Amino acid sequence: MSKTYDLILKNGTVVSPGGEERVDVAINGEKIVAIGKFDASQAGEVYDATGLHILPGVIDSQVHFREPGLEYKADLETEARSAALGGVTAVFEMPNTNPSTITPAALTDKLNRARGRMDVDHAFYAGATNDNPHLLAEMEQMQGCCGVKVFMGASTGDLLVKDDEGVEAVLRAIKRRAAFHSEDEYRLEERRSLAVPGDWQSHIVVRDVEAAVSSTRRLLRLARKTGKRIHVLHISTAEEMELLRDAKDVASVEVLPNHLTLAAPDCYERLKGFAQQNPPVREQRHQDALWRALNAGIVDVLATDHAPHTREEKERPYPASPSGMPGVQTFVPLMLTHVANGKLSLRRFVELTSAGPQRVFGIANKGRIAEGYDADFTVVDLKRKETITNEWAKAKCGWTPYDGMEATGWPVATIIRGQFVMRDGEITQKGGGKPVRFNETLEPAG
Repeated sequence: MSKTYDLILKNGTVVSPGGEERVDVAINGEKIVAIGKFDASQAGEVYDATGLHILPGVIDSQVHFREPGLEYKADLETEARSAALGGVTAVFEMPNTNPSTITPAALTDKLNRARGRMDVDHAFYAGATNDNPHLLAEMEQMQGCCGVKVFMGASTGDLLVKDDEGVEAVLRAIKRRAAFHSEDEYRLEERRSLAVPGDWQSHIVVRDVEAAVSSTRRLLRLARKTGKRIHVLHISTAEEMELLRDAKDVASVEVLPNHLTLAAPDCYERLKGFAQQNPPVREQRHQDALWRALNAGIVDVLATDHAPHTREEKERPYPASPSGMPGVQTFVPLMLTHVANGKLSLRRFVELTSAGPQRVFGIANKGRIAEGYDADFTVVDLKRKETITNEWAKAKCGWTPYDGMEATGWPVATIIRGQFVMRDGEITQKGGGKPVRFNETLEPAG
């Protein structure tokens, strides 16, 4: 008897932004072809998901995988493997590598480096500078490009567009939604002298609330002036959320697990340089405001800003220590722990990590468990308790700020386009990731 389906995910609870349902999912090739109740005899392979929840594949739309040029910290292969082990099915990688991704050739180079080496699906940002707006229209239309990234405040690397004229030129040059690191470089320059050597708590003095708020206020004005869509990354302040609540016509909003989980001053006392990132982890009142905004629907996307550095670099005294933390592998267990603790619903987590990125970036065929979509799934055990450790974290840097934390909720399988990439904590297929496709840049047939 011939088999109707290649794979059936059977007896699991399928989760969507609309709810949860005990239903089977049938897959042929790379696609979901049927949802319902099926007999095991109908498939070449059956995955028994009894007691498990089947989520749309988790998309991490902000990661720094450091290749080319910084492979001693991380590379496309090691960090994509870390993503797959954590239940993440697709990543969007940032342009502040060495060289920066600011030309079509540099973007093509990244796509070529990824081929056959990245375990998860992927896309790359084009980096904006004051000198390359004439290239951005071409770059944002390239296959495998998720959009343009603009640094309004200096962070890791040398990409920076700090002036309103430069930001406006970038926005006028492009058609797709642009992503922004929104901190005011002029204010940062004025405040760098306030850094106290060896005191990481002074990081939130240097990169203060006003540096973020003034930049986001400027950015919203420029978006409206040009009639362009923007995606404001890693919001860290209560005051910005008030601005963004009234700007849903032009702006989508991202929040990081780090800002939802860590708070000053405790994190700097415990972790020192290992808690340093841009924009910084701030006091509890800001974390509380981020949670309110997340559950009020102001936040569109959760992403990690996975940004590894070596232990030796992070152990340097402030301000010589670099900003950034790894996070792609801990993304799912960390947020599921918040679900277990009642901070957000499982449906909201799904919306922020699959449906949200799909809508904001216009991802083709991903972000939903529906017939015709890519068969991407993050399978989780909501009751499983595990301790996050440096040994479990497989990013090349070898550490996580959550070492020793007990998580409730754990990824047990990562399925990408119908293929098991991770199963029970082991990588089962290497290097099969493909470029993510986008509705605004679909390749012509033929």
